[in-house]
Amino acid sequence: MYDEGTGLPIVIVQPLQGRWQWLRGFLDALSAECRVITYTLCGDFGADHCVASDGFDLYVRQLEGVIDRAGLERTAICGISFGGAVALRYAARHPGRVSHLVLASAPGPGWRISSEQSRYVSHPLLTLPMFLFGALGRLSAELAAAFPRMWDRVAFVTRTALTALRYPALPHVMARRVRLMETVDLATDASLVTAPTLIVTGSPSLEQVVPVQSTREYLSYIPNSQYEIMEKAGHSGSLMQPLRLARIVGEFINASRT
Repeated sequence: MYDEGTGLPIVIVQPLQGRWQWLRGFLDALSAECRVITYTLCGDFGADHCVASDGFDLYVRQLEGVIDRAGLERTAICGISFGGAVALRYAARHPGRVSHLVLASAPGPGWRISSEQSRYVSHPLLTLPMFLFGALGRLSAELAAAFPRMWDRVAFVTRTALTALRYPALPHVMARRVRLMETVDLATDASLVTAPTLIVTGSPSLEQVVPVQSTREYLSYIPNSQYEIMEKAGHSGSLMQPLRLARIVGEFINASRT
């Protein structure tokens, strides 16, 4: 478990790949402003022991366990992509324990995987080469926007590849998470959220995984929610622009101090 920094606490719920080490840059930047806590999702190498469960709420119970072990009565929660669905469900069920909620590039109410994504999910190992090739194509425009210089793009891709080799994501586990997320009523959960909420997306032209409009639907369900767009970012803003996302999240949860 990652637990660094001082100040108001915030728990980060990881995206689909599950390993917190992928977001080290974002976590370290945010820990300069807050106490940042995160963890590896159940099912991945390095995860704490998880109580067996066949449903999505396994991840909600894991989040509650992390909050308890950190000694927190109340905390901000930031969910990124898949982690947004987990954070949302926890905030809906435990409103007294959530001071702020941040949903970054999270699938919105009514979200369903595309036909292309469905092929990957149905046969995660068989389609892995095709998935990786497609991912490079989807990321090319976002890479060019985030890193105008070729050398910076090469450096980022190299760092990310080394991280992926050291902390590998498990395709079959990721596929199962997607299927479990489809069973959750995100609209009902969103309508039950009472914490101040910030919705963050990338640019519509660069977001190639979760449509920006899908994430923005939360603004209609969560009262008094706010919205922030990260221009020149797509679905990987937490990786490509970690300092910027840390500033956005830190300013939101620390605004209550002023």
